Amino acid sequence: MIKILGFILTIGGAIALVLGVLSVFGSLNVGLSPWALIILGIVFFFAGIGLLKKRNDTDET
Repeated sequence: MIKILGFILTIGGAIALVLGVLSVFGSLNVGLSPWALIILGIVFFFAGIGLLKKRNDTDET
């Protein structure tokens, strides 16, 4: 379960990061502040990578 959440956070962070960078340097308009997308993308991307690296995927409680 943890690896699935880490994978989703990593993919979502990468998408937000790409959209934010394209909004800042290109002509892409997503309706949100591009700097907010970049910051959220960085946070989600590194949180997902951290979950994938540090946690074992066990179902034991």
